[in-house]
Amino acid sequence: MQHGPKPTNSTRHRPAKRWTSNAARHQPTGFQSARINYERYLTLALAEVQNGNTIAAENYYQHAEHYFRLMSATSEGR
Repeated sequence: MQHGPKPTNSTRHRPAKRWTSNAARHQPTGFQSARINYERYLTLALAEVQNGNTIAAENYYQHAEHYFRLMSATSEGR
């Protein structure tokens, strides 16, 4: 008993190509990236505190602390 044709390379599933922008973007330096991420996670943590979700807030505070330490280490190396 035959079950139909075997899939060929042209009929197999291929992952979709991701679109990428060719526009020039400002690339922040390491210190700037750390500061931006620190502020972002701190803002997210404060929002979770206001929502009463202390578990999520603590998670965001831990992320913020990581970036705070990166900023401290970067400023000491200057």
